[in-house]
Amino acid sequence: MKMRSVAVAAVCGLAVGVAMTAVRVEAQAKPIPVMLLDGESGGPYHAWRLTTPVMKKELEETGLFAVTVVTAPAWGEDFSGFKPDFAQYRAVVLNYDAPDWPEALETQFEAYVRSGGGLVVVHAADNAFPHWVGFNEMIGMGGWRGRDESAGPMWYFEDGKLVKDTTTPGTAGHHGARLPFQVVTRAPENPIMKGLPAVWMHAADELYGTLRGPGKNMTVLATAHSDPLNKGTGHDEPMAMTIAYGRGRVFHTPMGHDVEALSCVGLMTLLQRGTEWAATGRVTQKVPRDFPTAKTTSVRVDIEAMDPGFLNGASDPVRETSR
Repeated sequence: MKMRSVAVAAVCGLAVGVAMTAVRVEAQAKPIPVMLLDGESGGPYHAWRLTTPVMKKELEETGLFAVTVVTAPAWGEDFSGFKPDFAQYRAVVLNYDAPDWPEALETQFEAYVRSGGGLVVVHAADNAFPHWVGFNEMIGMGGWRGRDESAGPMWYFEDGKLVKDTTTPGTAGHHGARLPFQVVTRAPENPIMKGLPAVWMHAADELYGTLRGPGKNMTVLATAHSDPLNKGTGHDEPMAMTIAYGRGRVFHTPMGHDVEALSCVGLMTLLQRGTEWAATGRVTQKVPRDFPTAKTTSVRVDIEAMDPGFLNGASDPVRETSR
C-alpha cells in the first residue's frame, strides 16, 4: 500500500510538473502586445497609410508580436474621444508625426514610458511634438517643425566618437536625395546589434542629418555618412539609437521613409529587434541569412509590392515581347 501511495504521488508530481511546463511554454509563446500608432503626417510625402501595414506585417511575421493599429485623430480634429489604453501594451511603435497632443494625453504617455513601457520611433516620428519636453527627452534628438538651437545640440560621430555640437547654429533636420547608403555598427555588443555586420548597405532612403535634441541617456548604435555630394553634412549621422527614459526603453531609427526603404532586410531586422528590446529588454531573434552585406543591398520584393506604385514605370512584358 505504501509503495502504491509513493507511485501515485510520483505520477501526480510528474503530471503537475508537465502541466507547469506547459503553462511556462504557453506563457513564453504568448505574443507580445504592441500598439502601432499612426494617423498624422507633416505632409503627403510621409504615406503612413502605406507604411503602417508594412510595419505591422514585418513585426507580426516574427511570431513574437500581436500588433494593434491605433489611428489618432488628425491635427485639429476632436481628441476628446481618443483615449488609448497604453498600459495594455508592452511597447508603442510610432509611425506618427503630429505637432501637439492635449496635455492630459501627453502626461499619460510620459507616465507609461517612464514606468517601463517600451517606445519605438521610426523615421518622421522624430519630427513630431517639437515643443513637448518629455517627448524630446524620450527620442534623444529630432528634426524639422521649427526645431533650432533651442531644441538642443546637434549629435554626430567624428573620428569614431559621438560629438555633442553646441556651437553650430541652424535649424534641425536635413536630408538629400533618397539613395542607398552604408550603415556602420557603433555598439556591436548591444542586444539589438549583436551579430550584425560591422558595415551593411541600406536600400534607398532619406539619410537624416543635423538632428537636435537633449540626448540624455542616449546610446548611438549605428551611423551613416552623410555625403556632401548628396547635399549631406559630411558627418557620420546617427541611424539607430537607444534612450533610457525612467524605466522605459526607447529604440529610435530615423530610417524608413517609405515602403521601399522598409523593404530593406537590414532595416526590417532593426525594427523587429528594436521592438523586442523596447518591450522586453532582450533580443531573441537571429540575424537573417539574407541580411545585406557591406556592398550589396537586400530587399523583400513582397514588401515592396505592398506599395501600389511599385510597378509604376515597369515595362509591359506583352509589349516588350511583341516588338
